[in-house]
Amino acid sequence: MDARNKRNRDFAETRTPLGVLGGFVGLIATSAAAATLVTVGITPTIATVGIAASGTIGMFENLPSYLEIGELSEKSDIYATASDGTPVLLASFYDQNRVEVGWDQISQYVKDAAVAGEDPRFYEHGGIDLQGTMRAAVTTATGRETQGGSSIAQQYVKNVRVQECERDAATVALEDLTDEEQAALTGDERFALIEEERLGCYDKVTETTIDRKLKEMRLAIGVEKRYSKSEILLGYLNIAGFGGTVYGIEAAANYYYSTTAANVTLAQAASLLAIVNNPAKFKIDKPDDEANGAANGYAENLGRRNYILRQMLDEQKVTRAEFDEAIATPVEPAITEPSTGCQTALGRGFFCDYVKNILQTDPTFGEDAETRMLNFKRGGYQIYTTLDLDLQHAAEEAIAMNVPQTYPGWDLGAVVSSVQVGTGRVLAMAQNKSYSQDPLVLQQGPQFTSINYNTDFDYGGSRGFQPGSSYKVFTLAQWLIEGHSLAERVDSRRKSNWGVFQDSCLGPHFAGDWNPRNDANEPGANYSALESTIGSINTGFVGMAKRLDLCGIRKTAEAFGVHRADGAPLFQGPSSVIGTNEVAPLSMAVAFAGIANNGVTCTPIAIDRIVGRDGEEIPPPKSTCTQSVPPEVASTMHYALGRVMTGGTATASYFGTKPRVPLIGKTGTTDGSKDTWMVGASTKVATVAAVVSVNGEANQRGISFDSGEAATARHRMWPHVMSVAAAKYGGDPFPESFGPGAPSSNSNDSDGSDAETTGSDGPGNSDGGRGNGNGGGDDDDD
Repeated sequence: MDARNKRNRDFAETRTPLGVLGGFVGLIATSAAAATLVTVGITPTIATVGIAASGTIGMFENLPSYLEIGELSEKSDIYATASDGTPVLLASFYDQNRVEVGWDQISQYVKDAAVAGEDPRFYEHGGIDLQGTMRAAVTTATGRETQGGSSIAQQYVKNVRVQECERDAATVALEDLTDEEQAALTGDERFALIEEERLGCYDKVTETTIDRKLKEMRLAIGVEKRYSKSEILLGYLNIAGFGGTVYGIEAAANYYYSTTAANVTLAQAASLLAIVNNPAKFKIDKPDDEANGAANGYAENLGRRNYILRQMLDEQKVTRAEFDEAIATPVEPAITEPSTGCQTALGRGFFCDYVKNILQTDPTFGEDAETRMLNFKRGGYQIYTTLDLDLQHAAEEAIAMNVPQTYPGWDLGAVVSSVQVGTGRVLAMAQNKSYSQDPLVLQQGPQFTSINYNTDFDYGGSRGFQPGSSYKVFTLAQWLIEGHSLAERVDSRRKSNWGVFQDSCLGPHFAGDWNPRNDANEPGANYSALESTIGSINTGFVGMAKRLDLCGIRKTAEAFGVHRADGAPLFQGPSSVIGTNEVAPLSMAVAFAGIANNGVTCTPIAIDRIVGRDGEEIPPPKSTCTQSVPPEVASTMHYALGRVMTGGTATASYFGTKPRVPLIGKTGTTDGSKDTWMVGASTKVATVAAVVSVNGEANQRGISFDSGEAATARHRMWPHVMSVAAAKYGGDPFPESFGPGAPSSNSNDSDGSDAETTGSDGPGNSDGGRGNGNGGGDDDDD
């Protein structure tokens, strides 16, 4: 037996019925005397019951009468925005599903039903209904079922005190711990402490004792002194529980009858207020319930509803015609399940989860992740995100058309992330799985996941994927920063010993027997930087890196916002040049947006606006834009990466994008075609499309989907999304410069003869590991 039940049992066993009755008479006398002093006239006979009561009156008047009424727990909502500017709800988060409403947003039927059902003398007493309390005391004391005699003010006080328990549990539970002790707590330990405090507080403010009842009465009288009847009734209707996590009349009207508190019918209003009396008994969301279900017309609720209707008729709150119509109306709930968490956002669930994780890192909402989420679920915030529903739909559609959710023997993933150039606003985020955090759902199969493959570990649980040759753009950038040109040629012969690479941070790197190959075994001995970029020649980029500072390449990648998804430092050995660091697809989209933005990279943001429950704007996390490379370097990168699209390894994506706008891009394929990427941008939008091996590996060149080869699915997904982006956002010419050593007018920067123009990538043959710092990576040249 839990402590609360034990207290109730002990109270019952140690008091006789007459003793209980006598105690309640004293209590009533006390409350009556106090009420006499405050607002209402109680008959002198009861107000002066004798010496014993006089002592109780003194004790009663010493009880606190002021109740601090804080903000109610209210659900928070996350929105996207439709093309016409209309907010579209993605998901709601709450401990208590509540929408606070004003007096004019509640039907008079609801107000009258509340008074009729819960406190018929509400407008006559000063906080304590003497008649109701006496009736309840006699009924309880004589051995019949426990009855409530609480006025609406008393019920309001009780609910406010319960809310205080919910609100203050974390603060009270941890206030005696030092910062070091709090930091040492695990998440489970912290939760256990807070839950213990919350339940203990709840027991204290709801236990059936004279002491609790006296305090409640005294506070109710104080509430009546401080607030008008309308304010008390409004507060009560907003705070009352309607079963489960449904709180307040607005959420109840929406949940049970798919309407609003302003638009409920008389029959619906009485049915809803019937639930307040005993939610477990009278709620109407269990159609199979034998006592109160669809088969018997929700008999329990119907009986209580009709009692309230008769009370309303007796009090002349409704006409006979209104009463007859309501009585004849069956109880027919129209349940609208509330949006609960990101799983209700469906294909947008992974973006929703990303937003949720951003909020958990924002100090606006609290000192730590748990507190922030708790405050968010209770704070009534309206979060308006950057998600572009047109691009999001295109991203979801592109994946669904080209990549299945599962594939036999392969832990298959597919991702699309789009970012607005110049702002960092995340416009789309999708993957080939159904989002869920429910363990029972996740057990149903690999088509479900809680992991967001598009983001870093801290923002979705993924440790990232090797981007392959798409990472070569950072070596290209460093090549130009250090004064080299696109026309400059390097030793690009395949060799078994590449010797020593320079690194100003960690010291020289010896390549050992690392022996990367090219996709089609291209034999060129001295490719230019431009040719190596257009054809994604591995040995060409390794030859370029031999002349560069590996630390500089790493710093340039970081300047574009690239980092390992697991939070570790970027690896900077020779093989990192061809894409061995596991990074998030979103990071690559941000980097290419920076290249497209003349070398200015803006950190990603997912929230445009945050509005508090009071309508005031709260500053959202802001994007920070920094110059990653000089504009002249960016313009030369535009020239080279534009040729990748028009005559190199990304032509399939280029010619599949309509309407035609200027584009830059780079492909990437990892060892053994395990992961395949297409990353690129217009001057307006940057997009990543990739097919990845979540765990293990599979050669995508040997696998076909219904839409075609797995390795080329990226070239079907990317243009599908970028076509929508081009139609909606357009695209301007990129500032382009060949840089020093520009070719003569009769030269050909690339005719594609050394480049892969089909958009497919070749297999690699590296050792597949880091070992001496020259691990595997993109050994096909795409």
